[in-house]
Amino acid sequence: MFTASDFKEYTVLDTGDGMKLERWKNVCLARPDPQVIWEKQRPGLWENVDARYIRSARGGGSWEFLRGLPSKWTVSYKDLTFAVRPTGFKHMGLFPEQAANWDFMMQKIREANRPIRVLNLFAYTGGATVACIAAGAQVVHVDAARSMVAWAKENIELNGLSGRPVRFIVDDCLKFVLREGRRGNAYDAIIMDPPSYGRSDGGVFKVENDLFSLIRETAKLLSQDPLFFILNSYTTGLSSVVGADLLSICLPKGNVEAGDLCLPVQDQDVLLPCGTTTRWQP
Repeated sequence: MFTASDFKEYTVLDTGDGMKLERWKNVCLARPDPQVIWEKQRPGLWENVDARYIRSARGGGSWEFLRGLPSKWTVSYKDLTFAVRPTGFKHMGLFPEQAANWDFMMQKIREANRPIRVLNLFAYTGGATVACIAAGAQVVHVDAARSMVAWAKENIELNGLSGRPVRFIVDDCLKFVLREGRRGNAYDAIIMDPPSYGRSDGGVFKVENDLFSLIRETAKLLSQDPLFFILNSYTTGLSSVVGADLLSICLPKGNVEAGDLCLPVQDQDVLLPCGTTTRWQP
């Protein structure tokens, strides 16, 4: 397991009945979580929620705001700061469990003591991008959603990193990877956070049909002196063993470790599972 236990401005307060109760700095939110199949442990805490996301029987859902909230605010992790806000698709623009990976990336980049080029695919709002740039790396940030790339640029500015070497690319990830291969470009570290299902100019991405070929092509971009390759997955039912097998098959022989990403629940001996991560190192 990889547990993000050092967050101060984000806390899971309780879980139960298919929901998680979270505090994002000073804002208390209740959001659905399909893996929470037990009952609430501290039901009294749920009375003070500021907003909750209500799933629709037709799919999707919407927010119910019980108190006035800012349109957006910031949450910090150690020396990193991120903009967050409730989106129409339940997310907040940040996955706090990824802090376990941010720590790993930053340590490896700093220990390398040389220029490191990072490719961040399906890079979303740039949590990993911010972490890698802050550690001294050059980053190419790729995502098919223009709005998410704009959000990532905002996070870069929030951290005072606007002058650092980063390229933002709005594109289908596989199309970009294939172009980079033809150009002969290489990267010392690669991060990949593919969706279970997605649409872009490159067509439809389905993890069960397309992930293997994407990893195989992306692995060709590793430099002669690679640092790491990280694969994240939020696809329900896709075991971390699958991630380990994919990297073992597609990448050069190395050390592969895989497991669940978790968040601790405040004052409880409970861990909230939040997807999986697989790390390859030479």
